[in-house]
Amino acid sequence: MSQSRYTFWVLILAVGIAGVSQGLTIPMLTVLLEKQGVSSVMNGLNAAALYIGMVMVNPFLEIPLRRIGYRSTILWGLLLVTIATALIPMFSHLAVWFVLRLLMGVGDSGLHYASQMWVTKIAAPENRGRDLSIYGLAYGVGFSIGPLGLSVLHLGIWVPFGGLLVLYLIAFLLLSRIKNEFPAQIEQTEKKQNKYAFVLRLAWLALIPSFLYGFMETSLNGSFPVYALRTGLSVEWVSLILPSFVVGSIILQMPLGALSDRVGRKQVMLVCALVGGLAFFLFPFAGENVWLMMLLLAIAGAAVGSFYSLGLAFSADILPASMVPTAGIIAGVNFGVASILAPNVNGLLMDVWEPWTIFWLMGSLLIVFAAACLFFKQKATQEQTYSMPLQKQG
Repeated sequence: MSQSRYTFWVLILAVGIAGVSQGLTIPMLTVLLEKQGVSSVMNGLNAAALYIGMVMVNPFLEIPLRRIGYRSTILWGLLLVTIATALIPMFSHLAVWFVLRLLMGVGDSGLHYASQMWVTKIAAPENRGRDLSIYGLAYGVGFSIGPLGLSVLHLGIWVPFGGLLVLYLIAFLLLSRIKNEFPAQIEQTEKKQNKYAFVLRLAWLALIPSFLYGFMETSLNGSFPVYALRTGLSVEWVSLILPSFVVGSIILQMPLGALSDRVGRKQVMLVCALVGGLAFFLFPFAGENVWLMMLLLAIAGAAVGSFYSLGLAFSADILPASMVPTAGIIAGVNFGVASILAPNVNGLLMDVWEPWTIFWLMGSLLIVFAAACLFFKQKATQEQTYSMPLQKQG
């Protein structure tokens, strides 16, 4: 196995572990706070702390990435997540959990951003969609496993969180054995302009999926447990229903990535947005039929569960390689902003209107994105005003 492929598979394992962490902590803390009698609005605000941390640090992640490299940025992020995870079971106060989730968001953001950019860098252009879909698949598998930790909560809060700490240790050991690398440096030509404006002008459509995925993921994992408990579903059913979205995305993650390599990212995302939007619109009609809920969430997950990786691959197709880390920053901010908005908007909807409106909101957002795909025209690559020199190694 070549060094780059070994690095790729270590990154895949690391992001899978990160998926387990988020898939467990988000619904578990939501359920614990709901049982404490915390309002859905305050519960949503506490869940948003993870993403507030992401938004706070995301604009600055490109600096350490370019200075200390991919591996070092991942390790620092993993260290912060480990510290926060170890401290969560020691406290039960709302304010303390807010701070720890904030810290976890900072660490998660660094880990995901650096690993995504590293995978994008080492992936061959003709297989970029496939490799990024494997990355998304690993995260999805981990995220689907995470909520199962709710079923062992009765054994004590240290049981699921102790398991996470063991997984973090494995990730530390594997990451410490791979060679550090650095992204391509930026060179501005005579026509200087703001790099963020440049990326947004060329790749605005490719950056929307990160917002949509963040909104959907947090709506389901942060707001659905509250929706379920208020409609009479047990915590045990929540632990089974929630993973169905991710399981659906796992089924089509790689096929959609490979298909996008052949027919184009935009075409694939357009069809997937329509299918996912329809599934969310139909969800309220499932009533109390748990199996129909699982089916509709699985269909939605199969359609749009790979949106983040497809959007990132699309931006790498459109932009110069040296600008992809900047696109990753914007995508991360979009994900974080959406994840902050989702639990708060959904909490407000559930308090002042009907709980099922959160699904119609997600469906509407996907339909609007599908319409945007019809109007997007990719600009010629000659417009690129940044060039990519030789890659720096270290």
